[in-house]
Amino acid sequence: MGTPPEWTALDPRHLWHPYAPAPDPLPAYPVVGSEGVHLILADGRKLVDGMASWWCAIHGYRHPDMVRTLQEQVDVLPHVMFGGLTHEPAARLAERLARLSPGDLNRVFFCDSGSVSVEVALKLAVQYWQARECPEKCCFLALRGGYHGDTFATMSISDPDNSLHDRFRSLLPRQYFTPQPPDADCTASELEDACARFEADLVAHQYALAGVVLEPVLQGAGGFHPYPPAFLTQVAALCARHEVLLIADEIATGFGRTGTLFACEQADVVPDILCLGKALTGGMLSLAATLTREEIAKVVSEAGPFLHGPTFMANPAACRVALASLDLLESRDWMAEVAAIEKILRRELLPLQSAKGVARVRVLGAFAVVETSEPVNASAWQALAIQRGVWLRPFQNFVYLMPPFIIQEAELMQLTGAIQTGISDLL
Repeated sequence: MGTPPEWTALDPRHLWHPYAPAPDPLPAYPVVGSEGVHLILADGRKLVDGMASWWCAIHGYRHPDMVRTLQEQVDVLPHVMFGGLTHEPAARLAERLARLSPGDLNRVFFCDSGSVSVEVALKLAVQYWQARECPEKCCFLALRGGYHGDTFATMSISDPDNSLHDRFRSLLPRQYFTPQPPDADCTASELEDACARFEADLVAHQYALAGVVLEPVLQGAGGFHPYPPAFLTQVAALCARHEVLLIADEIATGFGRTGTLFACEQADVVPDILCLGKALTGGMLSLAATLTREEIAKVVSEAGPFLHGPTFMANPAACRVALASLDLLESRDWMAEVAAIEKILRRELLPLQSAKGVARVRVLGAFAVVETSEPVNASAWQALAIQRGVWLRPFQNFVYLMPPFIIQEAELMQLTGAIQTGISDLL
């Protein structure tokens, strides 16, 4: 493989990687470039990226239109504070998101990351009820199996027992939880029971609840769990009936990953607050957004300012790249791309359901997960994946894929083939 670059020796001395001790006992493979759906290692090997850099690189890497757009914006206005100032990229992106998002979500608050987007949503809901002179409505009802971020408020609404954050439990705000939704292929009676349980929990705490928080149709890193859109439809109706705001966390599911532009559309639901991030910029820069209805913004604003303001809020370069990403989506038949990915994932991975050591296999849109009966050996899996020319990042009991939408069948087969080999050789 050749001699590693000199700079790689600095990593174990100084860097701290996510969800890892320092130094990390697992190897950190040096990346020196990217192109299309490939990551390029320092030794020249190309890896098909099955992770889309954690859901976000939906167009692959270094798309020429996005690179050109970024260069143009950096030459003019790379960044400026958003307090008391405004700029065209933010205004045009806000209008575009308001137009593309479901229903009447016309007011857009930009922020830095997905976790912050959800934090903004929670604060917005609390200030809304304060403005309506209901300060007791300051807690949230969340679904078990959910994951909403690493900041303190978002940790508090992630799964209380099986998340990565149980060590902070004593420091987190108290929230309420309702059972995980049923599987996507549940029976009608199972769906009815699940909706009844949700309504019972909602009614029991409705006078303390500022909102219900959920990931629509597909729960992400808390368990990679698809559930029936009909459950979300019922949840939305119950929230409206009992005067509780519905907050949809579409950080992972937004911009086509599940087969519709927003997962909420599969349930014909318009949330009160919508959180977006990850694929918003096609993976080029960090940017997130929290959208709400004008009515909610008006109630909050009549009582005073909304109390949040990130330094890099509405970064012009990020907003401009986000517009370029949306242009790319609208210029291609991305729905056909996602449908083709789903077809191959189902064909290649669903048969693993009967393999030894496999608990469940789930596929939805351009996403698939093989859940194993025991935690996987992440180091062994990554070594095998790289040997086969692909990049995977399994964790706990999950070996999952979320490839770029532009991936071709041969490249996708490399990814599924690596998982098939891993199931055969490593479990």
